[in-house]
Amino acid sequence: MKHYYAFNGDADGLCALQQLRLAEPAASSDIALITGVKRDIKLLGRIEATAGDAVTVLDISLDQNRDDLVRLLGAGASVRYFDHHHAGELPLHPDLTLHIEDAADVCTSILVDRYLGGRYRGWAVVAAFGDSLPEVGRAMARASGMDAQTTSTLQALGVYLNYNAYGETVADLHFDPAGLSTLLQPFGDPLEFVKRSEVYGRLAAGYEEDMSKARRLTPMRQVPGATLLMLPDAPWARRAIGVLANELMHVQPDSALGILSPKMRGGFTVSVRVPAHRSVGAADFCRTFETGGGRKLAGGINHLPEPDVDRFTSSFEACFGAH
Repeated sequence: MKHYYAFNGDADGLCALQQLRLAEPAASSDIALITGVKRDIKLLGRIEATAGDAVTVLDISLDQNRDDLVRLLGAGASVRYFDHHHAGELPLHPDLTLHIEDAADVCTSILVDRYLGGRYRGWAVVAAFGDSLPEVGRAMARASGMDAQTTSTLQALGVYLNYNAYGETVADLHFDPAGLSTLLQPFGDPLEFVKRSEVYGRLAAGYEEDMSKARRLTPMRQVPGATLLMLPDAPWARRAIGVLANELMHVQPDSALGILSPKMRGGFTVSVRVPAHRSVGAADFCRTFETGGGRKLAGGINHLPEPDVDRFTSSFEACFGAH
């Protein structure tokens, strides 16, 4: 039997995987890791499981992988699915176990933490911070008796792991998420990973360098309630897009934010952040474009063609700008 793990390469996907692999150790020869950059979410299409194989899916939209999920179940594989993105209609199958919740204050690692009874809570705290849920992360840390210094360190680790996942291809990243998951694996305590692995320092240095450039950018358009930013066509900008979006939302919590990043082969990747009190969520707005999706507070469009940019900007301002 082979066990396939399909996981988002961001902090939430990595930390969800880390918790499960700590709780369910297995020989590396029996495991296949399927992942990529954060936007690479149609991962089940890369799995050719057969009868008796097991598939665990972490932090990628069921709605975006529905056909391949049905294919894998039809081939006789068992599938368990942990996710917090829009799922659409949930399929029913005796070999499918679903742990799906799209509440705004939940990430996939929190669902895994619940499943495991909090056995590796530190990694769930890291994920909450990385997935732009700082209040949730702090609340979990307090409930676990973590002091301020520990909480701050876990917050930084979450931000750095999340930052590492953004790019158009794995070549844009500091670490391939599959390799990074292997570097994380020996550490039951994320603080030990911070102390003993050189990865933390390398990510911290890369983050500071990229973000120093990103913070000097100015909006392409800005109206009350809605801000749009255009990034340059550069690897550092593709790496910074997600963290920059989260950071700007904390600076302007009442304004929706859209960040466009040029793709190497034309068009744009788009990151969208929306305040919790808005009637239209990020995922709902992004799904009005062909490759859009996400969750209530954070969404994106994997490919926005150049001719659609004007439609996007006008729709964004009409939807989120003050009237």
